[in-house]
Amino acid sequence: MKLTILGCYAATPRTITNPTSQVLEIKNQMFLIDCGEGTQVQLRKHKIKFSRINHIFISHLHGDHFYGLIGLISTFMLLNRENDLHVYGPKGIKELILMQLKASGSYTGYNLYFHELHSNESEIIFEDEKVIVKTIPLQHRVYTNGYLFKEKNTQRKLNIEAVERHKIDSCYFQKIKSGGDITLEDGSIIKNNELTFDPDKEKSYAFCSDTVYNESILPIINEVDALYHESTFLESEAHLAEKTMHTTAKQAAKIAKEANVKNLIMGHYSTRYGNINLFKEEAQTIFNNVILADDGKEIEL
Repeated sequence: MKLTILGCYAATPRTITNPTSQVLEIKNQMFLIDCGEGTQVQLRKHKIKFSRINHIFISHLHGDHFYGLIGLISTFMLLNRENDLHVYGPKGIKELILMQLKASGSYTGYNLYFHELHSNESEIIFEDEKVIVKTIPLQHRVYTNGYLFKEKNTQRKLNIEAVERHKIDSCYFQKIKSGGDITLEDGSIIKNNELTFDPDKEKSYAFCSDTVYNESILPIINEVDALYHESTFLESEAHLAEKTMHTTAKQAAKIAKEANVKNLIMGHYSTRYGNINLFKEEAQTIFNNVILADDGKEIEL
């Protein structure tokens, strides 16, 4: 599982920073999370293939989180994209995008599907044989969701020594990894737990976009391998966090500690601060395993 931070600063783009956008690579799939202005330029800069992005998750309809979406959708069209594209986001996102396409006389040559969200409860919005994605309801000035991505490790791991000892042909390996027992030529049955080990623990990643301090998310993000949590302000500007419905570095660290996550990734910094290391210093007074997001940073989970 690899996370590439395309942008992680609040509000307006600058020549040296970009608004929120990131790519999560999990089980050989790429998911784009938020799509602030300049996202497609960042994708090109970091050599991420557009064709591998089939699912885009938008947290909320503030410009620094989705103003790059119409541009990316249009570029997909210019590149003669054929793959279906699925967009997940708040109710209203379909109308916004289709209005822009209609006004410009542009229509995609690929299937464009919108999955509009409105529930205030966590729900599964995507699932295949490898990955499951759930919403994380957040509290901001407009309807907002974070997203929980979790691997599905359904296949068991072969015990090669046991398989060779019983002289089991490789044509049965898939059946064994899927949990099946094996019947030998003499009629004896070898139970699956003799031939396999438990699968690796599923890795998980939680993305928590703009939100106030919100303990109701703790059960959803409990013990994730990595939590990205907005930390727009330092504690000295806690009054601004409350006013704008954002979070401070200390509050993000408290969420990480209470949820017993393995790593806290901080981002969405206000550009009023000249040194983002201040966020890490403040957070580590509460939670040790802190990673500072920054544009272009790759994080292996």
